[in-house]
Amino acid sequence: MHHPAQRSRLPIVLGVPTRDRAERRTAVERAADAAALGLRARLPAGAPADLERAARGDPDPRVRAAALGALARAGGRRRATAAWRIAMSDPEPGVRRRAADLAPGLGAPARPLLTLLGDVDVTVIEASAWALGELGPAAVRARAVPALAAVAGTHDDPLAREAAVAALGALGDPAGLPAILAACRDKPAVRRRAVLALAPFDGPEVDEALRTALEDRDWQVRQAAEDLLT
Repeated sequence: MHHPAQRSRLPIVLGVPTRDRAERRTAVERAADAAALGLRARLPAGAPADLERAARGDPDPRVRAAALGALARAGGRRRATAAWRIAMSDPEPGVRRRAADLAPGLGAPARPLLTLLGDVDVTVIEASAWALGELGPAAVRARAVPALAAVAGTHDDPLAREAAVAALGALGDPAGLPAILAACRDKPAVRRRAVLALAPFDGPEVDEALRTALEDRDWQVRQAAEDLLT
C-alpha cells in the first residue's frame, strides 16, 4: 500500500534546485516546460538529465508526472526506465498512474505493475490492469493472469473489477476465462466488459454465457453479445 508522505524536495529549474522564491517558477510552468521538452524531435544538451531530476525530485507531483512522460517520449529508454521504476512507488497516485500508463510504450517489465494492482487508489489499479493487458505475453509470463483474476473476482470497486476483466480479455489466456465468465454475472458495467472480453475465447461455456447475455436486462450487455454472435 502507498501512503502520501511529506517530501523535503526543492523545485527543479533546468536541473538546478533553488531556494530563492523570486527565481522559482510555478509548478504549472515547470510541468508545461517538461511536457514541451517531450514534444521536441531532439532534446537540447542537458535536457534529459534535467527531466530525470524533475521526474525523481520535483516537489510537485504534476511536474514529476510531466517530466516522466517527456522522458518516456524523448529521453532515451535507459534513463526513462530508471525514472519509471522510482515513479511506480511515488507517494502520489497521479504519478503512479502516469507510470502505469507509460509502461507499455517503454516496454517496461510487467512484474512491478502487479504490485500496483493492490494500490489504494482505484485509478492506479485501472491503469495498471490496462498496461498489463497491453504488455501481452510478457504479462502472462509474469503471472498477471491470476493476479488480474483475483481483482476481477474480489475487489470492492467495480471500476477495478471492470479493468481487470478487460485486461484478461486483452491477454486472451485460457487461465483467465473462469474469471471472465464469473464477471458476466457482475454489475452491468462489468458484465458489458466481460461479454466483450469473451471475444478471444470459444467453447460451450462461452456460447452459453453469450446466449445468457442476449437476455440481459441491460441493453448494452445484450448488444455486446449480439455483436460477438453475428
